[in-house]
Amino acid sequence: MFIKALKAKIHRATVTETRLDYPGSIAVDVELMEAAGILPYEAVLMANVTSGARAETYIVPAPAGSGEVSVLGAAARLFNPKDIIIVINFAYYTPDEVKKLKPRVVICGEDNKIKEIL
Repeated sequence: MFIKALKAKIHRATVTETRLDYPGSIAVDVELMEAAGILPYEAVLMANVTSGARAETYIVPAPAGSGEVSVLGAAARLFNPKDIIIVINFAYYTPDEVKKLKPRVVICGEDNKIKEIL
């Protein structure tokens, strides 16, 4: 049996732009992705702290150091620039793996720079 559990999250990122006319995803500064251990094209859940909206998509890398967090495609209707969001990444683990699990949590500061890693 496998258990779905938190692998990583990027906490309190600020949406920098939304683009409706795009196939769909979220583009995130690759430095944030790497710090969280989230790989390109992995599934993520976006939770909008500002509005309460949630949407599932996949993540793509944005230029390193750009601070970019762009919501792309249909989810752009649920998110706005300057919204505070959480990008959540899950994985499947065995019960023994879950007992030792320590998810990576990247806390964003101003301009989506890494403030802290838990």
